[in-house]
Amino acid sequence: MFSRKNKLLALKIISLFSVVRGYNIPIIILAQYLSAIFILAPEIRALEILLDFNLFLIVFTSSLTIASGYIINNFYDSKKDLINRPNKSMLDRLVSQSTKLKVYFTLNIIVALIALMISWRAFLFFSVYIFLIWYYSHKIKKYPFIGNLMASLLAVLPFFAILLYYYTKLPLYEIEAYKSQFVVISAHATFLFLLLLIREMIKDLENIKGDLVDNYNTIPIIYGEETSKKIISFLSLLTLFPVYILIEIYDVGYMDIYFYSCLIILVFFLKYLWKSNTKAQFLLLHNVLKFLIVSGVFCIILINPSVLWHGKKLLLSF
Repeated sequence: MFSRKNKLLALKIISLFSVVRGYNIPIIILAQYLSAIFILAPEIRALEILLDFNLFLIVFTSSLTIASGYIINNFYDSKKDLINRPNKSMLDRLVSQSTKLKVYFTLNIIVALIALMISWRAFLFFSVYIFLIWYYSHKIKKYPFIGNLMASLLAVLPFFAILLYYYTKLPLYEIEAYKSQFVVISAHATFLFLLLLIREMIKDLENIKGDLVDNYNTIPIIYGEETSKKIISFLSLLTLFPVYILIEIYDVGYMDIYFYSCLIILVFFLKYLWKSNTKAQFLLLHNVLKFLIVSGVFCIILINPSVLWHGKKLLLSF
């Protein structure tokens, strides 16, 4: 039987796991590795990518940075989360604010040390990334639309860390050839960015009560729900451009099934959006976008499924 002290310790560990959103971290790690294998470095063997120690350090460092970002975001949002997410907020409050800050600074120090081991570029990138996350949580997120844009950008930035890693490894004569591949990478990033931006806009609609209490100047608060819905509809239409580039101009293999499915779902998403006016309805729309984003991670495999088989054979032979 657990003693009272052990039970409290277990609850605090669960609470910290909730604060850093530990359930998101494995998805982010998987997304980075799949992006490296199928999008960023398709010419390199899958096994070679998986055994690349420097890449592992970049992915690990990205995960720690994102975890610390969730902590500082939770630190600043504790007041409004008590209204918007009361159950999660009560669990998160089992860990004190001072403990959260200690873990936050500890993670950032570890990130800085590991980044220095990789290269000065990695140190510079992650230092800027940490600062931007803090500045967003402290100030920018309270501004309409700019806060949404920055939140979406910060979510995409870890993938550019891997892009920068492979780009700096290229010999000069291959950089020119890599530019066409950069268009494909940018199209994928743009599509993901738009989905994330739409999700941020939906979260504003979902969290109006808490945002009002904590003086957040979000779009639905300043300009009204209808204006927010119009912007979301416009952003949904913009997803057509990266999808067209990826399906019609470049070859993404069987992943075009995912993109076609996304467009169909977004049509029904918009139809439901204009009928929605309650927190429960906006939460459902939020979860639909989460599903599209997470399923997109797994669907990266569809670009070239044969890589999995070849990777498996290489792994067995190794």
